[in-house]
Amino acid sequence: MNGSLTRIGAMTRRHLYLFRSSWTRVFDLVYWPVLQMTIWGFVTVFLNQQSSWFANAAGVLIGAVLLWDVLVRSQFGLTLSLLEEMWSRNLANLFVSPLRPWEFAASLMLLSVTRSMIGVLPAALLAIPLFAYSVFDLGLPLLAFWMMLVMLGWSIGLLIGALLFRFGLAAESYAWASIFIIQPISGVWYPVSVLPEWLKPLAWSLPSTYVFEGMRAVMIDRVFRWDLLAQAFALNLVIMALAFGAFLFAFTRARERGQLLQSSE
Repeated sequence: MNGSLTRIGAMTRRHLYLFRSSWTRVFDLVYWPVLQMTIWGFVTVFLNQQSSWFANAAGVLIGAVLLWDVLVRSQFGLTLSLLEEMWSRNLANLFVSPLRPWEFAASLMLLSVTRSMIGVLPAALLAIPLFAYSVFDLGLPLLAFWMMLVMLGWSIGLLIGALLFRFGLAAESYAWASIFIIQPISGVWYPVSVLPEWLKPLAWSLPSTYVFEGMRAVMIDRVFRWDLLAQAFALNLVIMALAFGAFLFAFTRARERGQLLQSSE
């Protein structure tokens, strides 16, 4: 176990050293969450002046933006770390070492959290002086929402990683586009009740839907819905188990076929 922790830590440090030597990577992580928060923050200011519903739920859009970015950055953080290894053709070098596939996956998950925090935290802090809104006022529910979204980001990232192992860099476009497929049905900006009836079962099959419904319950009704959190957690466990299994299976097949030595298109 100590050896595993050492190898996971070594993989994590490798990418953290890249952050230290390349400020362009850090800037890219910070830029998009800050931009999104600023745009939607000003939209919220306008709606506060026009709509009593939003006036009673000040910051609901800003909170949604920040939590959505937690999900996006968690997925991007995992897949980008994997892509950097593939772009540099370093996978073969890594796996002639004692590094195991699950240790590699664990290091990608840790890096995902790091990238997510680097990206979202500055935007959350900037919202305080700009819009007098602090997402930290959510308190402990914020931590619960963050954990659920990070877990879902890991799962989607691992599934994309499986595709990258199977199809190489030809599947790179999925790393950037896949997460946005679930945005319209996750109830990020609006409640699930506005969706057509035939879409609602699909929406409720996603952990993210329960998170954003739970966020609005806290911000509008001042109630923390433990039932929504429990359902999000249960779904996350199932999806994570499937995603981790797919990641390990795709890795094993890629190694057997010699695809780790050539990860180009």
